[in-house]
Amino acid sequence: MEMHQLRYMVAVARQGNFSRAAEQCHVSQPSLSQQIQKLEDELGERLFDRLKTTVKLTAHGELFLRRAHRILDEAEAARREAADAKDLLRGTVTLGVLPTIAPYLLPPVLATFTAKYPGVDLIVVEDNTARLLKGCLACEIDWVLASHPIADERLELCELFAEELLLALPAGHPLTRRKTISAIDLEGESLIVMKEGHCLGDQVLRFCDLRNVQPRISFRSAQLETVQALVTHGLGISLVPAMAVIDQEAGPAYRSLAKPWPERKIVAVWPKHRSPNRAAEELLKAVSESVRPKI
Repeated sequence: MEMHQLRYMVAVARQGNFSRAAEQCHVSQPSLSQQIQKLEDELGERLFDRLKTTVKLTAHGELFLRRAHRILDEAEAARREAADAKDLLRGTVTLGVLPTIAPYLLPPVLATFTAKYPGVDLIVVEDNTARLLKGCLACEIDWVLASHPIADERLELCELFAEELLLALPAGHPLTRRKTISAIDLEGESLIVMKEGHCLGDQVLRFCDLRNVQPRISFRSAQLETVQALVTHGLGISLVPAMAVIDQEAGPAYRSLAKPWPERKIVAVWPKHRSPNRAAEELLKAVSESVRPKI
């Protein structure tokens, strides 16, 4: 059974005549008649009663016509969906992102993207790195916006940008009056970091370890907003991404450490065995363009 046979059958039923149906389908009348006969032979039933001046559907033909309409409608819907996806009129993208990135980087990017491609459904999954990468490898997430280092040979990485980690201090802290602050100045300070499993906390502690600095961990939190609120209220200091800087009148005071200052590298990650679809590629392009230095 071929799709063109179904189209010919529907045309004959609509026109009540083989010649007019052939003209509508832009084929010769003998060719159309031959295809209808082949369809009837395959079904083992006549679809039409051939009369002198017209054709009429048999009882079996009436039943088959309803199914033929449904099949052709579904095929056309599938064709439209494929065309729409190609043109980014429809589709779904599932983006995995760290909670220390999502609220600071994504909102304007996603607003612009959805305005340009309103038929593309966006699903944003916020979680820690381990769970996001697990979802990505399981094909539950199209690509992940995360922080390096990521060591997994099954994953493709694209570095987007490097971001300085700023020292967040309570207002009036002695270090706010220093012209230059080095890593050793953090020795003995009460340090507030993200809880275990969050890569930002690991990056801050790794920075301290590499410089033989041993601050005292006073608080751990799963929320960067909580970390900064604790700093604001004088409960310790922290290192926070530059994108997360808040109003200094209501929040911490921020200072850069002496070079080489701490930083994190933001990367896009997806499985090597499955490249992002076109909609996901366009979203990645939008994120990349949003962080590209303006010249």
